[in-house]
Amino acid sequence: MLTKRKKANATKTVQRHDTDTGSPEVQVALLTRRIEELSSHLDKNKKDKHSRRGLLGLVAQRRSHLSYLEKTNKRAYNAVLKEVGLKK
Repeated sequence: MLTKRKKANATKTVQRHDTDTGSPEVQVALLTRRIEELSSHLDKNKKDKHSRRGLLGLVAQRRSHLSYLEKTNKRAYNAVLKEVGLKK
């Protein structure tokens, strides 16, 4: 589960301005952080099928945000990929 501190650290590097919480860049960063935590949970609990389904939903959500960002702002898309550490 993401705490306030983890959320703030994830959004700090990709925010457009100080109070930015809803831009696609921030949403991708938060989704990536949640995916990382859920993946580590699933490494320990291999039979947790319900959480695995949630993970697939998060990955699909992140993919749609990234495709939107790629269409609208290519420079921001590349910056987010670099900051978050995703491959193209």
